[in-house]
Amino acid sequence: MFESLTGRLGDVLDRLKRRGTLGADDVAAAMREVRFALLEADVALPVVRDFVASVHEKAVGEAVIRSVTPGQMVVKIVHDHLVEMLGGGATDINLEARPPVAVMMVGLQGSGKTTTTAKLGVHLTGTRKRRVLMASLDVRRPAAQEQLRVLGDQALVSTLDIVPGETPVAIAKRAMNKARLEGYDVVLLDTAGRLAIDEAMMAEAKAIREAAQPAETLLVADAMTGQDAVGTARAFNEAVGLTGIVLTRVDGDARGGAALSMRAVTGCPIKFVGTGERIDALEAFHPERVAGRILGMGDVVSLVEKAVAAVEEDEAKKVAAKLEQGRFDLDDMVQQLRQLKKMGGLGGVMGLLPGVAKVQRQLNDHRIDDRMLRHQEAIILAMTPSERRNPAILKASRKRRIATGSGTTVEQVNRLLKQFQQMQTMMKTVKKRGGLGALFGGGGGAPMVPGAMPRLPSGGLPPFVRR
Repeated sequence: MFESLTGRLGDVLDRLKRRGTLGADDVAAAMREVRFALLEADVALPVVRDFVASVHEKAVGEAVIRSVTPGQMVVKIVHDHLVEMLGGGATDINLEARPPVAVMMVGLQGSGKTTTTAKLGVHLTGTRKRRVLMASLDVRRPAAQEQLRVLGDQALVSTLDIVPGETPVAIAKRAMNKARLEGYDVVLLDTAGRLAIDEAMMAEAKAIREAAQPAETLLVADAMTGQDAVGTARAFNEAVGLTGIVLTRVDGDARGGAALSMRAVTGCPIKFVGTGERIDALEAFHPERVAGRILGMGDVVSLVEKAVAAVEEDEAKKVAAKLEQGRFDLDDMVQQLRQLKKMGGLGGVMGLLPGVAKVQRQLNDHRIDDRMLRHQEAIILAMTPSERRNPAILKASRKRRIATGSGTTVEQVNRLLKQFQQMQTMMKTVKKRGGLGALFGGGGGAPMVPGAMPRLPSGGLPPFVRR
């Protein structure tokens, strides 16, 4: 999300940062480009007007003009206003009520409401350690209730038994009663949607709300629909009173206009975003982190959180010990590839690193994506254990066999082996210089900081993603 906006804003703000002084004309020209960038990103026009006016007013103030680094001050102003536009601080789901706490999921048909209900169930059971019961109140769409039951089985989250012929209100009451009797903490109510907003849907939603008295009423909206999603949010908020929004398919929305407009137009915070098809692909929405990503500042906190979730501690210690000793084989390399995929692949990781927007564009230009990771893993798995431990024995005939077994070419096998050799060389250098701590300028286990990151090679792309 935000790829096009990040590129446009990055170019504008980079030009400002290169100037030693800033005049009113410089700021006005930059704000015109910011306005066009936001409009191209499908941000609502009133939101764009307010944003540009507020930034312009502060950017021509005395604090900026007299600053030693006026360009950096403007970037900070833009960042702070983006955070404000996105809702200020993160707003967590409210479970501070007497259990069972009802959470009502509403939205149009096709927005991903049922899948999002299951994802939220996974989040609440795993991250929040709550006992969750899910109930489908959608008696109109064929197999909607069965879909939630199947998702619940996959996610290991309990679902309410299906009773044919029940009304949505009756299902909601039965779900709440079951939760009280059996000690559930949270009840997720997946309501029916329509292809468009109509009176019958709103009346049904109001009746369910009266019966269940939910602590949260979350709108599930498809980010791909842009300003239509904003209109849907406004209509639901006026009819049933929303407490939050969950944006789905943000991984497919390159513009991000819905996310930037939602809070400003409706006053409702975005609480979660769906980032993929996996049952655990739901993330809490952090305005400050998102603003940093938009401006190319990265999101190191989210990167660390992903790494902690993806990397198993025992495996990490084993690999670290081998790296310290200068030993690194293809079995280790395939483990690194798998962890990278768990963290969201190349795009997911690169998007969280500071100052890599241009590198990301190079990745796109060279058509380097997660298929490369899958090919590399397939090549390594097509090798025998002895070949993975000692790649030096790989001659022409073995390479042909590996290429055939992995569905790749000998050229791809050679490319992977060359990358592996480069990584081995780097690990030997680390050992000679005193281990990982010395490489990053600190004691053992010192964290990597942006200033300690190696410079990109002359070709632009780092070795592990060069084709």
